Amino acid sequence: MAAVLAQRRPALVLKRLGCADYLETLDAMRRFTRSRGAHTVDELWLLEHPPVYTLGQRADVAHGPRGDGIAVVRAERGGQVTYHGPGQVVLYTLVDLGRRAIKVRDFVCALEQAVIDFLAEHAVLGERRAGAPGVYVGGAKLAALGIRVARGCAFHGLALNVDMDLSPFEAIDPCGIPGLRVTQTRDLGISLAPAQAGERLAAFLADGIAHA
Repeated sequence: MAAVLAQRRPALVLKRLGCADYLETLDAMRRFTRSRGAHTVDELWLLEHPPVYTLGQRADVAHGPRGDGIAVVRAERGGQVTYHGPGQVVLYTLVDLGRRAIKVRDFVCALEQAVIDFLAEHAVLGERRAGAPGVYVGGAKLAALGIRVARGCAFHGLALNVDMDLSPFEAIDPCGIPGLRVTQTRDLGISLAPAQAGERLAAFLADGIAHA
């Protein structure tokens, strides 16, 4: 299912993909980005993944995962190792930054700000952490992000822990930081289901991209 989030030019379309295999989605993002033209509409892909660890382009395997049987995939995004699983909202951002005149650093800030604004709607304070992109609450990581930019076009995006099994994070050092705690919106008193949280997060991000 797809919905146009912004009528202004250039448009931004939200696609809801349900629970999707990571490798298949990664291949689809790569194909979408390679085949883009000057007038290709930007898209946000909202989904969840079956359990998988992903490693960024320069991720150090010393940070895990440490053998728990879950699949491991290396991708071309930035960042270190992270975990995706059911109950986590993933929002992939297939956005032509050049066409929108958005700098990469500003785009990263827009991703973080969307999570911070989503939390503020529920009276929860989200914070950035210098040198470790993402959003944190009380020192614990709530949202991870990593993007790749090819020919001025971004793909990959962000992941927000909503209502999931957090135990697989124990096999990694999130952000490459040993001992870093992780949390999720359910444990912060936010009762939204992943699908509901994803819709609100996508709305905040679409607004942030439109005004970046």
